[in-house]
Amino acid sequence: MTSDATLFTGQVVVLVGASNGIGRAAASLIASRGAKIVIADMNADGLAELATELKLPANQVHLLDVSDQSAVTNVIANIIKDHGRIDALINSAGIVGQTNVKIEDLDWSNFEKTMQVNLYGAIWLTQQVIPQMKTQAYGRIVHLSSIAGKEGNPGMASYNTSKAGLIGFVKGAAKELAADGIIINALAPAVISTPMNSNTSEETLKYMISRIPLGRTGQASEVAEIIAFMASPACSFTTGFTFDISGGRATY
Repeated sequence: MTSDATLFTGQVVVLVGASNGIGRAAASLIASRGAKIVIADMNADGLAELATELKLPANQVHLLDVSDQSAVTNVIANIIKDHGRIDALINSAGIVGQTNVKIEDLDWSNFEKTMQVNLYGAIWLTQQVIPQMKTQAYGRIVHLSSIAGKEGNPGMASYNTSKAGLIGFVKGAAKELAADGIIINALAPAVISTPMNSNTSEETLKYMISRIPLGRTGQASEVAEIIAFMASPACSFTTGFTFDISGGRATY
């Protein structure tokens, strides 16, 4: 009998940005495949709802603002203390930042905040889980980038920059960590129907959908399926890659 490498039996999976949208869909799916799922987010209400839905004890639920480096350090340390290991880290935390804004009109504080959440937070999370994963000689790290990190969207300079930077970080990290048994990849969705896009301007949304050959937005459940593979033992010979889920917008 062969085992199913897409299952998470006996594994501790940490999902950051779990309270809604893609993160919530992925948390539910991965929990259903046997993981001890640990969820983190800065949205207390959404986090509590998901914890109730998945029947999670308090030590599997953490409030976390990924733009706060010390908070990232403390939460990951507490997870390792409570559960002894982290087999997979999935980082879905992100903000859109300013949309439909010309480069010369960017608000710099907003630009910096977008970078802190989307890029610095991802780097800090990775830094904190690496030592434990090296001890285990096993780990899976999944970061949510965006099609904007590959192709760029007009009027979204801060988001484009943060997501392109994340792709570059993943590529370099993969080469450093491969010999330690740690697989790290990124995922680049096109526009997905989630609360994250609720503040995106109508003009920007129309532009993004017009670029998708399938002619629609993606669904969080569709993204969750790819995330689950990327975080599982089944993803064993792909690292440093940016997976595509863009309805055909990008095929590279």
